[in-house]
Amino acid sequence: MNHRTSRVAAAATAALLGLAVALGGSGSPAAAADPAALTGIILGVGANESQRIVTWYSSADTAQQVQLAPTASLTGGAFPASAATFAAIGGANIATSGGFNRHATLTGLQENTQYSYRVGTEGNWSPVYSFKTQDFEGDYDFLFYGDPQIGSSGDTARDAAGWRDTLDVSLAANPNAELLVSGGDQVETANTESQWDAFLSSDKLRQYPWAATIGNHDVGGKAYEQHLFTPNTDRSAPLYANGNPASNTSGGDYWYIYKDVLFIDLNSNSYATTQGGGGDAAHIAYVTDVINQHGAEAKWKVLVYHHAIYSPADHAKDGDNKTRRVDFPTAFSNLGVDLVLQGHDHSYSRSYEIKNGAKANPAEQPGAADVYPGPGGVLYVTANSASGSKYYDITTPDNSGTSGAGNGADPLNPNNYWYNSVQNQEHVRSYVKVEVRSGQLVVQNLRSGTCAAPNAAVELGKVSWCNNTPAAQPVGSVVDKVTIHPYHGDGQQLQVNVPTAAPGEFGWTIDGYNGLVSLGTAQEHDGEYFAATGKLNPIVVTDTRRTQAPWTVSASVSDFKDAGKTFSGSYLGWTPSILAPGAGAKAGSPVVSSYDDQGQGLSVSRQLGYAEQGHPKGTAQLGAGLDLKIPGSAEKGDYRATLTITALSS
Repeated sequence: MNHRTSRVAAAATAALLGLAVALGGSGSPAAAADPAALTGIILGVGANESQRIVTWYSSADTAQQVQLAPTASLTGGAFPASAATFAAIGGANIATSGGFNRHATLTGLQENTQYSYRVGTEGNWSPVYSFKTQDFEGDYDFLFYGDPQIGSSGDTARDAAGWRDTLDVSLAANPNAELLVSGGDQVETANTESQWDAFLSSDKLRQYPWAATIGNHDVGGKAYEQHLFTPNTDRSAPLYANGNPASNTSGGDYWYIYKDVLFIDLNSNSYATTQGGGGDAAHIAYVTDVINQHGAEAKWKVLVYHHAIYSPADHAKDGDNKTRRVDFPTAFSNLGVDLVLQGHDHSYSRSYEIKNGAKANPAEQPGAADVYPGPGGVLYVTANSASGSKYYDITTPDNSGTSGAGNGADPLNPNNYWYNSVQNQEHVRSYVKVEVRSGQLVVQNLRSGTCAAPNAAVELGKVSWCNNTPAAQPVGSVVDKVTIHPYHGDGQQLQVNVPTAAPGEFGWTIDGYNGLVSLGTAQEHDGEYFAATGKLNPIVVTDTRRTQAPWTVSASVSDFKDAGKTFSGSYLGWTPSILAPGAGAKAGSPVVSSYDDQGQGLSVSRQLGYAEQGHPKGTAQLGAGLDLKIPGSAEKGDYRATLTITALSS
């Protein structure tokens, strides 16, 4: 549930204090006398939704900063005297281009605000760019892009045109998307600055935060690190392929939390200890540590790395791919990862739910629109080319096995690899949209182009065919869509633990799928309290015993939590009812919120329904109206609790 009263005032005060701390002076006379050329500006993701990181190149080693202000406070394009400034840090570039790199972290951002910013120093500012924050709680969408790899077609300009078009198309269709997530391989050649310039040519990358990922074409130089500074980054030796962060290579793993998602991004170029780094074991240790420390602060866990371990095309049978396919999946299942986003294979695939390196549910059908992973189920997605610079064709399964490192055929669809529910290659550009919702993730692969230009690989004859009919498969049409319904047994979501009832005995089940019970958005009442209502998922009780023994079904609720915020489950009350009579069922007594009677509400076990000795056999359906009433001092958030059902019978 969402509420605003207290949180708004507190957030505004914190932001104002943060901005006041950042208020600073102007550039030095030396900077004004020797203006630097400021290029390659990009807006990056921060450690959370209230931060952004701006990175750029400078031709001179001068003191620089980012100037930031709400767009509404600019007058005639001029920044107000109250504009915040954030000092930049950086160093000399270790790349063929020379020059220097700078970055600054913007902190204390307020939600639902349009900001304007520029980089440089007094007398030598860059053009002004803008971005918009949205609500810091609740649902949102992010977009995932596979391998722009600018320059890989041999024609940098054509590759850049396709990349810009995908950004334009995807953000025109999804203007409120909040993150742009990279699948790696921004460029073809790590230190070729003309390719980086082409990659960065769209102003969309200065308006929406880019969450970078290191690809195998990025790793061979420092330009990746120089252009794309990332938050919470571990640059220790084990997370570099050669074990040497000081060498002319890029590396490191990083994490951030954006609303309800913990993102962890890995340098999958480091996978074997024989190269000098810590290999996959180092990444697993990093992911484990981050999830142990921060997993409870988010409702979803999403991993991002370049080398797709469940891909369908040229790289599906690579030895390094098979190594990761053995090393990663069991750890990811055990850690409760929900979704893994990958690139590298320049084709689209969506895996089945994978648990411990095997198909989690053998009965899951190819192309299923809804999946229910259960504990340990992980969905792996490989993105196709976002620029059209290079496509790989889907390859044929072999007889190497249908689990672990194997590349055998799917028994339900022999043209696919055993691990893939969907595989697709049309030689047209696409991107992946992920809708983050309180009770589900929706993953879609969408076309951002057709066979027509800009589509460099097709235009230049790098591929011999293109399978797309614009009338039937236009820009924006859906290639694939799946909804992930999460396992609700993690203690944060309101759910019911359901045992298996033996036939001919007393038992109970949930009527239908045990989905999240939403109480909606709490409504404020005169600043005194918030109130919200909902309905319990119906519970079906069946009793076919000859003993006609009494039974009772009771429940209690945990505290409601949102990361570090909490309020007591005693504020939840209910009014039980019999939705469908049978088995002698009677409704339990109403329970009021402790806000009204200073009692214990549903924080202690309360009777939902019962039947007395001698009741008839049959089936009943129990329900309850839920009534939540909490003090107006509660902090804004999207809270979850667990409702535990207990059934007793003689």
